This record gives sequence, structure tokens and C-alpha cells, in this order.
Amino acid sequence: MLICMHSTSVRIDVATHEELKRLANDLGETVGHTVALAVRSLRQAQIGAQLRSPLRDDESAWLDADLG
Repeated sequence: MLICMHSTSVRIDVATHEELKRLANDLGETVGHTVALAVRSLRQAQIGAQLRSPLRDDESAWLDADLG
């Protein structure tokens, strides 16, 4: 089955491209899939940082609200 994906180009320096190709090869993945994995990892790290931050006062009040 042939799957066609929309694509676009991203300009990166030669050293980054070479490292990306090495990483993709090490992972046994395509360069495109390796970029997708990297983006997902960065997004997960961002979400993790947000979850580690202290709650705002309004968030704490909402969580402590009496439901009865």
C-alpha cells in the first residue's frame, strides 16, 4: 500500500543535517520520522515542564472547591 504524505522543506545547517541522518540511521528510521520523533519528544518535555510548575492560586482554588 502506498501512503502519500504532504511535505514541506525546512532549512537546516549541514552539520545538523548530517547529525539527523546519523541519528535516523542509528534508529533505523527515515529522516522524516526521526524529525517527527524529535518534535514529539520536545512537546512531551514542554508538557512535563508545565506539569512540574506550581499551581496558580485559581487552579488551587478550583481543585479545593467544595462540590457538595
